Order: sequence, then structure tokens, then C-alpha cells
Amino acid sequence: MSAKILIVVTHPDLENSKVHKRWIAELGKFPDKYVVHNLHAVYPDARIDVEREQRLLESHDTIVFQFPIFWFNCPPLFKTWLDEVLTEGWAFGEQGNFKLMGKKISFAVSAGISEEGYQPEGRYKYTMNQLLAPFQLTVEYVRADYRPPFILYGLEFQGTAGRIEQSAVEYRDYLDLLGT
Repeated sequence: MSAKILIVVTHPDLENSKVHKRWIAELGKFPDKYVVHNLHAVYPDARIDVEREQRLLESHDTIVFQFPIFWFNCPPLFKTWLDEVLTEGWAFGEQGNFKLMGKKISFAVSAGISEEGYQPEGRYKYTMNQLLAPFQLTVEYVRADYRPPFILYGLEFQGTAGRIEQSAVEYRDYLDLLGT
């Protein structure tokens, strides 16, 4: 198993992302600690090599799925990836091998909207943890070890360069703690 943390990135417009592009650049400074796997770069046609993805997951003990929140959910390619990669008999099932069992899995997400909007009394009525609950349930269903997510609010559209820079360091610190 690799001691490196696998970061599975799904962002359909990474080139124009201020936050995710910066996060990836920060992680790229530490190739001995992180493996960044950009799904849109590897699968521009959205044809996922399931066996390759499963081998990649099997070879890491800590996995983070990084994406922006789109319409209060994940980008479509990540949903397709989940549907195709987490197969019965590999990730779950009565005869399943539960290949992700015990692996630490978390999520690193950004929301263009401020945290105040993601409150029961806020504009969108749900917290980010409530919106991420299906992902937590998925992780638990495959018997992996769900870890609390890294969430960044409101910076993609209104963030200053300094605050985005700070978020990259906070993200790296979060990953370092997650990997221990």
C-alpha cells in the first residue's frame, strides 16, 4: 500500500477554477505525499477504465475525493465514476471482497456560496454535511472509514488571492492530519 494520499479530482472546468487549480498546485509541490488523479484529464471522453481505477484505489490507504459542489451535488463525471467503479463483488455485496474496507476516505469540496447560505435558516436550508450525507453513506456502505470533509465556502467567485492561498495551506494541513 502507498503511504501517499490519493486525491481524485473531478472538476469540469479546472482551468478556470481559482480554488481547485490552486489546491492542485499546492499538492504538486509534495509528490512524495500526494497522488493527484484528475478524472477529466484522464477521461475526457468520460469512458472510465474501471479496472485501472479499482487498482488505483486498492493501492492507497487514504483517498480524498475533491470537487466543487454543482447544483448541490457532485459533478456528473464523479457520479458516473461512482456508479461504474464501485461494483458489486469488488466494493460491496454478499460475495464482495470489500476492497475499500478500512481505507480512510474523505471529501474536499468547494461551494461558491457562503457558509451562511448552507444553514437550516439560510437560503438553501441544508448544511453542507447534510448535502454530503449520500457520499458518507456510500463510504460506509463499502465499509471504508469515512472522515469529516474539508469544506471551503464562497471563495471561487468572491475570494481574494490571499484567502485562496490560505485555503491551499489549510487543505494541505487537513490532508497531512488525515494521512496520520
